[in-house]
Amino acid sequence: MIYSMTAFGSGSAHNDHGSLVIECRTVNSRFLDVHLRLPDDLRFLEGQLRESLATSLKRGKLDIRVNFTRTNAAQETALDTEYFAAMAQRLEAARQFIPDIQTPDLLDLLQASASRQDPVMDHKVWTSLCDQALAQALSELQAARGREGERLAAGMRDTGAVMNDIVDSIEKELPQLLEAHQHRITEKLREALTAVSPDGLTHISGEELSARIAQEASLFSMRSDVAEELARLRAHLDELRHLLAGTNTNQSSPRQGSTGKRLDFLCQEMNREANTLGSKAAGLAVTNAAIDLKLLIEQLREQAQNIE
Repeated sequence: MIYSMTAFGSGSAHNDHGSLVIECRTVNSRFLDVHLRLPDDLRFLEGQLRESLATSLKRGKLDIRVNFTRTNAAQETALDTEYFAAMAQRLEAARQFIPDIQTPDLLDLLQASASRQDPVMDHKVWTSLCDQALAQALSELQAARGREGERLAAGMRDTGAVMNDIVDSIEKELPQLLEAHQHRITEKLREALTAVSPDGLTHISGEELSARIAQEASLFSMRSDVAEELARLRAHLDELRHLLAGTNTNQSSPRQGSTGKRLDFLCQEMNREANTLGSKAAGLAVTNAAIDLKLLIEQLREQAQNIE
């Protein structure tokens, strides 16, 4: 499946201790570039997040924002009787040496007790919430990337179909174009020879002269023959269809790397063939076709840069 690198996804998870929300935004990038925005209390989740993202995504610039909220129930925890009993024993023991030690303020004791039970310090609680929220966010993100990727693929397939029609039209017109251009070259050669030596070619037989003219015209036709370029363009267009369909033309060699990078390289190769086609153009129709192909290839390349 084709995935875009531009999408958004979010996920959340809740339990008795609180809630955690993860938002993921991605845009196109040559490599996987992760930017995390974590509260200081949740910095211990950074390694877990980076590992999960690297497993799920290949390319793209990711902006990950994590927020959490503790519930009132978590903040207003029950009295920690063991803590208070221990503090009472320590206070009694201390008063044996310093009898006038004041009794600690109840609010201070409650805050200290709450700190001991602070769920933020319990990594297991928030790690579990992070797993749940991240799975939901990535699922939503990948679904959005898939929908956008399919739209990009559909547009690229349409562009490829237009390019294929141009190649077909060139192939149909090429014999007539070459024949017409060869005729023009033949006439120009005859005119040039006559102008240089109107009476000096009588010792050359008409058969020899015609053979020489035909040879020169044939050499020009070879330089103007773009059949190989058209064949390679057609092969590249076939590969484009296979890439956009997610299939491998070589079953013995499984694909590696991102589809977007393969498409970008394929566009470079198609542009090379279009340039050669333009330089060997035997007529205005081929020149215009080469220009149209280059414009369409640029459209493909712009779309490929957004594909993972």
